[in-house]
Amino acid sequence: MIDTSSVRPRRPGEPALALVGLGAPRPDPGDASPHAFPDGGTWRTEIPSVEGPEALAVVLKESARLDVPVHRVSQGSGVWMLTDAEITEMTESCAERDIELCLFTGPRGTWDIGGSTRTESGGAGLRARGHDALAGCVEDALRAAELGVRCLLVADEGVLWTLHRLRAVGALPADTTFKLSALSGPVNPASYAVYERLGADSLNVPSDLTADHLTEIRRVSRAPMDLYVEAPDDLGGYIRMYEVAELIRRGAPLYVKFGLSKSPGIYPYGAQLREHTLATARERVRRGRLVLDLLARHGADGGMSPLGSRLPGELRRFPTPEGD
Repeated sequence: MIDTSSVRPRRPGEPALALVGLGAPRPDPGDASPHAFPDGGTWRTEIPSVEGPEALAVVLKESARLDVPVHRVSQGSGVWMLTDAEITEMTESCAERDIELCLFTGPRGTWDIGGSTRTESGGAGLRARGHDALAGCVEDALRAAELGVRCLLVADEGVLWTLHRLRAVGALPADTTFKLSALSGPVNPASYAVYERLGADSLNVPSDLTADHLTEIRRVSRAPMDLYVEAPDDLGGYIRMYEVAELIRRGAPLYVKFGLSKSPGIYPYGAQLREHTLATARERVRRGRLVLDLLARHGADGGMSPLGSRLPGELRRFPTPEGD
């Protein structure tokens, strides 16, 4: 276990502000999250939008150069946008560094022929439309698992529940984890708890949730939370680096995600986006170094999970029909 109970990180500018009577009030001990990862850590790191073996190689090289610890890398274009050889290369590269690889599953509503997602309301968003789209997500999950992938990104509650049931009956490996996409993330405690019970092992929450919102969620669920401390523009473009220590304190166990604002989207990735994708992969790692430096300067860099940690611990689930 990692004991951080005696650590009292300082807030940004605190000593100087106190000199002129503008010191911040002490954090309320009652709003700190009581939860942690099973290894005792309160936070892990994630590099998102790592779209293939070449981008992964850039991330691995840059993280070694800048000494940025990486627990997980995730990809957003989807399993179906990668060849077997590319997936195998990524799983082997991640295994060598003891990093978890997470790939997105299957068809999504924003890409298919349905028109509602192109209206102002956004329609059903990324959800899988119809049986065939659900089946495509399952096909992706099974294929990725056969190639050694043990973390799958999901954007549809029906897909999540189906994959959880397949995991329960052994069609997917028992140590497979499911990560809920930031584009369908829950915004209140009740919805967060429902996704946990549907099978989610870590849940992206929107990057505009307040620290109080995180505390509210932690009163009902200990499922790991994923949060962009810098969000892509299509998720708001928020930059919350100075808040990271407080976000960890309130939201633990928390995956700190190093996103990138002011950068065009890259999904679905292809060679036409190569230079941009490699450059943004490199910069995401650098953003991670900036966040880690901030935490260290404020004495808040303790409590990180050991590298190689990936499992979420015991979570609450709805009973599956197969288990009735």
